[in-house]
Amino acid sequence: MARKLVVGITQGDGNGIGYEVIIKALADERMLDLCTPVIYGSSKIFGFYKKHIHDVEQLNTNVITSAKDAHQKRINIVNCLPENVFVEPGQSTPESAKAAMTSLAKAVADIKEGYIDVLVTAPINKRAMAGEGFGYTGHTEYLEQEFGVDEVAMLMVSDRLKVGVVTGHVALKDVAASITKEKIISKLRLIKKSLERDFCIDAPKIAVLGLNPHCGDGGLLGDEEQQIILPAIQEANAEGILAFGPYSSDGFFGLANYTKFDAVLAMYHDQGLTPFKAIAFEDGVNFTAGLPVVRTSPDHGTAYEMAGRDMADPRSMISAIYTAIDICNRRAEYDDLVENRMTIVLPDTEIKPRGGRIIE
Repeated sequence: MARKLVVGITQGDGNGIGYEVIIKALADERMLDLCTPVIYGSSKIFGFYKKHIHDVEQLNTNVITSAKDAHQKRINIVNCLPENVFVEPGQSTPESAKAAMTSLAKAVADIKEGYIDVLVTAPINKRAMAGEGFGYTGHTEYLEQEFGVDEVAMLMVSDRLKVGVVTGHVALKDVAASITKEKIISKLRLIKKSLERDFCIDAPKIAVLGLNPHCGDGGLLGDEEQQIILPAIQEANAEGILAFGPYSSDGFFGLANYTKFDAVLAMYHDQGLTPFKAIAFEDGVNFTAGLPVVRTSPDHGTAYEMAGRDMADPRSMISAIYTAIDICNRRAEYDDLVENRMTIVLPDTEIKPRGGRIIE
C-alpha cells in the first residue's frame, strides 16, 4: 500500500469559494484515511466559512505554524496570515489578494523543504493579485519560475478527457503570432512524457487541433495549419510521438473524437478549456505538467457570487486532491522502474496516415 501523503492546500482568495470547497472536500472522514491535509491560510477564516455550511459534522482541526508538525488524523491549518485578517465574501479586495499570495508562497516554501508531498491550489483572482505586485498571469507561470523549469504545460484532466494548450494566458489577438512549430513540438514532448510518467499510459496518442475555422479551409481562412501545425506533427511523428491531426475543433468535439485519444493539444486557452469544462466541469482538474513537484487545482474560479452562501460544489476540489495523490504515487512507481532499469515493453503502434494530413 502506498504511504499516506501530506497534501498542502492553499486557501486561494479568501473572499471566494475556496474555503467552502476545501471544507466540504475534507468533511468526509475517509479523506483523512487517504492523506494528511495541510491548509495554508487562517484558522479564523476556516471557522467563519464552516459556520455557513450545513451538514458538516465536527471537524478535527490542528492549528500549526509549520507543516512538519502536521497531525496525521486531523485537518491541519498553517496560520500564515495576520490574526486580524478580515473576510468580505464575494468581494475582490487588496487584502484577499495579498493573503492568497502569502498562502501560496508559504506552501511552495514547504514543498521545497519536503514538508508536504503535493500541492493543491484553491482559486485566485489573477487581476487582483497582479494589482498587488504578483507579477505572474497565474499559478502556472509562478510555479514555472519558482521551480526553475524551462517549460510547463497546463493540462486539464478528467477520467474522460485530457487537454493541454500551446498558448495559455495570452490575449486572443496575440495567439497566432505566439504559435510556432518549435513550441508545438515542445508541448507534445512534455505532454507525452507526462502521460507516460504521471498517468501510466503506454504509447499515448495525442490529437492536435488546428487554429483557424475548418483548419484554414485549404488556406482560405489562414495558413497556420499548412505552414506550422502540420509540419510540427510530422516532425513529432519522426521522433516517435504519436501525434495526429490537425483537427477542426468543432467537429472533433462535436463527434466525440476525443474518446479515441489519450490527450488533446489545443492551440489556445478557450479552444481547449471551453469544451473541457462543457464535458467535465464538475470533476475536472487543472494539472501543471513538467514541474518537479505535483500541483493540481480545481478547474473553476473564485465564484464570488456564491461565496458564503453554501452553494459551491466541492467535486472538482475533491478530484484535485485525489488526482494529486494518484499522480504522486504513479510518478514514484514509474521513477522506481526507471531507476532499477526494469524494461517496460510497449506495444508496437503504427502511425496512421491521418497524422500527415489536415482533418476538418
